[in-house]
Amino acid sequence: MTEGVRLDPRVDEYLDRLPEWQQAICRRVREVAHAADPEVEETVKRSVQPYFVLQGNICALLATKDHVNVFIYDPIVPDPQGIINQGQGNATARSVQIYRDDEVDWPALQAMFRAVIANNRAGGWRRLRPAPDPRA
Repeated sequence: MTEGVRLDPRVDEYLDRLPEWQQAICRRVREVAHAADPEVEETVKRSVQPYFVLQGNICALLATKDHVNVFIYDPIVPDPQGIINQGQGNATARSVQIYRDDEVDWPALQAMFRAVIANNRAGGWRRLRPAPDPRA
């Protein structure tokens, strides 16, 4: 884990309740989120769900019975490596669903987190989204 990172004990509580394979995935996502920018903070929203934030939401974790959802809270961030596998076209978030033995492109996920952070610092994706063409 990156030096100086402040971990939220509520996130630890969430992770500790998961099966080992899901803990490993979620802990790796946590590391990648914090490595994306030293100012990333973690919190819990909706009473249980871990979120990683920096001037807005970056991502959230949700473990289900057979996979972990990593919600990416920016629908305009490019996905050149094609790691988004759920929610294309969603108005606010897309996700990477990670199953037990999936190979994950961690550098691509970190690049997406960095892009979300850059958009957040520039005012957020809602502000950055191009206006619809009135001729369309």
